[in-house]
Amino acid sequence: MDNGTADSGPSGYAAARLRLLNEEARSGPPRRAALADLTDTWLGGLFAAGAEVPRGVSLVAVGGYGRAELSPRSDLDLLLLHDGGDPKAVAALADRLWYPVWDLGLALDHSVRTPAEARRTAGEDLKVQLGLLDARHIAGDLGLTTALRTAVLADWRNQAPKRLPALREMCEERAARTGELQYLLEPDLKEARGGLRDVTALRAVAASWLADAPREGLADARRRLLDVRDALHLTTGRATDRLALQEQDQVAAELGILDADALLRQVYEAARVIAYATDVTWREVGRVLRSRAVRPRLRAMLGGGRPLGGGKTAPERSPLAEGVVEQDGEVVLARAARPERDPVLPLRAAAAAAQSGLPLSLHAVRRMAAGARPLPTPWPAEAREQLVTLLGSGPPTVQVWEALEAEGLVNRLLPDWERVRCRPQRNAVHLWTVDRHLIETAVRASEFTRRVHRPDLLLVAALLHDIGKGWPGDHSVAGEVIARDVAARIGFDRHDVTVIATLVRHHLLLVETATRRDLEDPATVRAVAEAVASQGTLELLHALTEADALATGPAAWSSWRASLVTDLVKRVSAVLSGDVPDDPAAAAPTAEHERLALEAVATGAPVLSLRAQTEPPAEPSGDPEPLGVELLIAVPDQAGVLPAVAGVLALHRLTVRTAELRALDLPAGVDGSVLLLDWRVAAEYGSLPQAARLRADLVRALDGTLDVAARLAERDAAYPRRRGVVAPPPRVTVAPAASRHATVIEVRAQDAPGLLFRIGRALEDAGVRVRSAHASTLGANAVDAFYVTLPDGSPLPGEEAVSMARKLEETLRS
Repeated sequence: MDNGTADSGPSGYAAARLRLLNEEARSGPPRRAALADLTDTWLGGLFAAGAEVPRGVSLVAVGGYGRAELSPRSDLDLLLLHDGGDPKAVAALADRLWYPVWDLGLALDHSVRTPAEARRTAGEDLKVQLGLLDARHIAGDLGLTTALRTAVLADWRNQAPKRLPALREMCEERAARTGELQYLLEPDLKEARGGLRDVTALRAVAASWLADAPREGLADARRRLLDVRDALHLTTGRATDRLALQEQDQVAAELGILDADALLRQVYEAARVIAYATDVTWREVGRVLRSRAVRPRLRAMLGGGRPLGGGKTAPERSPLAEGVVEQDGEVVLARAARPERDPVLPLRAAAAAAQSGLPLSLHAVRRMAAGARPLPTPWPAEAREQLVTLLGSGPPTVQVWEALEAEGLVNRLLPDWERVRCRPQRNAVHLWTVDRHLIETAVRASEFTRRVHRPDLLLVAALLHDIGKGWPGDHSVAGEVIARDVAARIGFDRHDVTVIATLVRHHLLLVETATRRDLEDPATVRAVAEAVASQGTLELLHALTEADALATGPAAWSSWRASLVTDLVKRVSAVLSGDVPDDPAAAAPTAEHERLALEAVATGAPVLSLRAQTEPPAEPSGDPEPLGVELLIAVPDQAGVLPAVAGVLALHRLTVRTAELRALDLPAGVDGSVLLLDWRVAAEYGSLPQAARLRADLVRALDGTLDVAARLAERDAAYPRRRGVVAPPPRVTVAPAASRHATVIEVRAQDAPGLLFRIGRALEDAGVRVRSAHASTLGANAVDAFYVTLPDGSPLPGEEAVSMARKLEETLRS
């Protein structure tokens, strides 16, 4: 194998390095090893190039370079080790080594130490000690390097009871700072939990001889992350470990992977293996350290176990369920358990572990995975009950489910799970991958089991509500088919299967209707009532909606959305009970609404008020959490209200979080018509503008003396566009049969300053009247609905509505 070692000079090494990195036939571990070998040869040549090489000196690779894991832009971690005999000669040798590295622009992490200094520094700095555990000789005095390695390993093993807890704390702090690799859309391959740093920590634990990580799949997971990092370095030309969105397609192409989603899925799968191995390993470390802290005789005296021959103590085993016991803080199988004869045992053990808040032991999970019989179809009642118990156990469900997944038991129980496993969600609103979101939804749903009559149906629907995301088309439609099949397979009767399928099909119905439809329109409420069909299903759907939103992320749920959904549920419930007339009267205005409306009629001008909104604190003793500012505006009914208000808010750099516009019924005897706008806004920068300034600009916008469009254009031109994520194009559709009284236009687009102004102006230019508007922002996405009519108050004819939607979409795309 030619590594291109033409000469020991920088130019020769640089040319050989470039040839190696451009070899398409060589990648992955062979390329990393070849790059390390090439670098070793070059540095060895530099080491020996002087007139006289001092004795008692060696060049040592540490850290990633010591492991021969050199990515294209990796740092060179080097230690110049010496016995202290000739400081001047050592300094000259250091210059001869370091300067050529710097001349090539390579990152260098270097130190010059005696063995005693290296050991002392390692004892003071855990990161230095971890690097020295991977020390590898490059050139010079081999005996010096070997002696240091032996001493450092001995120090590490002797100090392990003290150093390992510190290492664990360091890993946990890093995870809290950088997040979990298996869920991040732009993950740090090295620092995030489940990344390359954790693999290094696992190697250090193994070197301590106190515990070892589960080996299966770990080497492949590490190799995959290193391969992705190599491709990231090559495509960006930078020493980066962060897999940014705009680089994922290029990295996927470099690796021969289909697309960015497939790349992320492979990264997540690798991270999941590493994270699970990390959890298991640290549990074992904790167990060993606890056992060392208590002498066996004292533990026996305190009842901590049953004395055996030789002074040893048998660990205490407490029964949890049939075939399942607790031992030393973990759930293990009873000695009499026979997985090959008991197909329900995996679910029974998992439910017992989750109910106890204890982890499933690695040995137990692997034994069940290797020997458990498959469940019959349909499942026996006990299996279904154990699944429901597992799903209803709250937060402990997560770690138990992860243990089952790590050994393939989830896919064996639910084959459809494979399509959503580690599947990324390219939406800033979502915190989790699809599979973890489903489990988080079940965890949230467990909090609502006391408010529904059929908690089992709620929990299973929570587990399955997004199961269709692994298939083409609308995931709710695909999910309904899958959920029907899964529910029947796990033993629900025909009626329950239908309810679960309905919940999956319509799991977005309540929140989308409540935030994007006019609840005063009877057609809106009737459409929801027809979809859910029964009070029981409505009750379950209400709980599922909240659980789904809470499990999605902070942007998906708020007290405002909760109140809208609750209002809709009450109206639908009334329709299902037959207690509501076909066309109920509009809700009466509040005292504040009426005051503003009367003042607007009296003055013939807009009137507004600003009021801070808060959400109840998470803890009873905490302070209310700010949600933004509620902006109420009453305007005498006239053309151009929507774009005028939206434009003025954009000029004042106010971000619109939610927006409602509707005509207000005035008290009897008061002439005139008033539009009420109830919006929630937040300042992009600094503090909110004064209400008087907003009102003055709104008056000017309505009378035409303030050219909002020109002002916004000037501001946009003054700020250069920044490179960012390429968003999907806007989409404008006509919602079929959404209202009998108006045409409903739906707009989905990337949120941006002035978006609502552009939409409102386009609707005004189309000659339609905006009867009501319902706008909301989810993360970076704006989801708006506009009820529009012709000037005479009638809905738009079908073709005209479609044509207007198409023109609006073209306007927003331009």
